[in-house]
Amino acid sequence: MSPGPSEFLQVGHLILKPAMVQLPHLDSLGRESCRLMHGRGGCLPGFEHVAIDWFAPTLLVTFHAEKEANHPMVDQLIEAASKASEVAAIVVQERHLRGAPKRTVHGKLPDDPIACESGLRYHLNLHRNQNHGFFLDMKPGRDWIRENASGRRVLNLFAYTCSLSVAAIAGGAESVINLDMASSALASGRENHRLNFDSERCRRASYHAHDLFKSWGKLKRGAPYDIIVIDPPSNQPGSFVAEKDYGKVLRRLPELTHSETRILSCLNAPHLNEAFLTDQLPGYRLELRLPRANGFEDLHQESALKCMIFIPPA
Repeated sequence: MSPGPSEFLQVGHLILKPAMVQLPHLDSLGRESCRLMHGRGGCLPGFEHVAIDWFAPTLLVTFHAEKEANHPMVDQLIEAASKASEVAAIVVQERHLRGAPKRTVHGKLPDDPIACESGLRYHLNLHRNQNHGFFLDMKPGRDWIRENASGRRVLNLFAYTCSLSVAAIAGGAESVINLDMASSALASGRENHRLNFDSERCRRASYHAHDLFKSWGKLKRGAPYDIIVIDPPSNQPGSFVAEKDYGKVLRRLPELTHSETRILSCLNAPHLNEAFLTDQLPGYRLELRLPRANGFEDLHQESALKCMIFIPPA
């Protein structure tokens, strides 16, 4: 039920009312990046199309649909931010429009926006349209790999901007192979490593702008791997569509693993449940389901990002 005319809705660090948003003092959040409002999870009636993220000192407001309340919400955020010295800029992204454009509606965006998480830093593309290059809901995956990567050889498939590789190197990984079709994303990934590590540690990571399905021979030559990360897009026509292509990856895992390999398998497709993965991994043991990231509560748990750790058959 949506809040009545005199009701307030507490959403994380925000207090909302129809056509009104109030920001509290954000100094308690510090520099750590986080999601402040996760309407996409379906737990906030009337706000299902809205996400608000904190990338100190910038608020990123993302709309996934055009609604009458969008403009009043932005106006209220601007008014509140003008009284909060912690907020240097507000960026609005409209994902429902062609090209997913971004615009700065308040203040001045830093020249080099940074996401901060668990002492590590990641470049953000808040000046450009489309994705900004860092997904907050993957924090449990980054935490897990950082805790388990010491001395390990890691294969990071669909690496994008390599945040999981950064976490693995921070956790003491011996080496990380990052593979993604997008050379521009891997270039950002290389910069993310340079942002966090000296040149010697940066050399533990390598970058390969290849089509996975045409690169099995190269990957097999480096096998077996101790940790394999599979974090593909759910629906990227011409590149990867989960229903059609995920199984192709899973079926070839035996060529890349040994008996103690850990497989971090991720799926961000609301219409596909956990069984979609487990049914395609006969004989593999599900060791662990990673928890949801803070701030990403979901009314339908199976619709949320799924991160699962599997162990190959003995």
